Amino acid sequence: MKKINGMKNLVLALTLFLALASCKQEKEVPKVRYSSEKKDSKPIIDSADLQVSDLPIEFPNTDVLVFPIGNVNFVSRDSKIGSETSSKSYSTQSFNVSNYNDFEITGYLTNLKFQKQNTDSLEVLTNKSLLIESVTYLKNFADKSNKKILLYSLADADTNQDNAIDQDDIKSIYVSDIYGKEFQKLSPDLQEVIDWNVLEGIKRLYFRTIEDFNKNGAFDAKDKVHYFYVDLMQKELKAVEYKPI
Repeated sequence: MKKINGMKNLVLALTLFLALASCKQEKEVPKVRYSSEKKDSKPIIDSADLQVSDLPIEFPNTDVLVFPIGNVNFVSRDSKIGSETSSKSYSTQSFNVSNYNDFEITGYLTNLKFQKQNTDSLEVLTNKSLLIESVTYLKNFADKSNKKILLYSLADADTNQDNAIDQDDIKSIYVSDIYGKEFQKLSPDLQEVIDWNVLEGIKRLYFRTIEDFNKNGAFDAKDKVHYFYVDLMQKELKAVEYKPI
């Protein structure tokens, strides 16, 4: 019995050691790294990626089509013919780069294009390197104000300096009109957007951000939360900071 218990303790100790070793290896990727050297980073694209556009989306009661653009990844695999290995073949589960639900487009998009109905021309949202994770049509606000606005959650800079703009970088808030015009940033640089909400009654957008106040590269309890509102009825949209606490 003692020998069995000893073996159990040995196995438990070995399991704990391996778990601790694994935790040390899987270090959290910092959101921010600080360097004076500027780099021209772009959304991460694998050599097996193919850029595609999804079929157009039409938001309710608008006269524009929106084309989400992103990269489809092909996974390589060795295909065997008889006993010999041929060149690699590629497969993908889907050619979709976005999802649409409740007036919101989500995905990992590199751009959008817009086409007014009854026209053939496509207008690109931006020539900047971005990774767009969501595009929300503020429909309830549009119904009450007749002003049609798109709100974007995206990464616009390689804030962790890993030579790519991806989901590990800081997320910012941008807005544009329904045609992709007047595309502008509302949240401050190097501040991660926590959440946002639109109050249709007073026609304001509210959002919160967190700043790496202690400059340790991560967002934690020693950092600073900021609060902003935007008067959506103004011609020039501008974030105003307020201090509820």
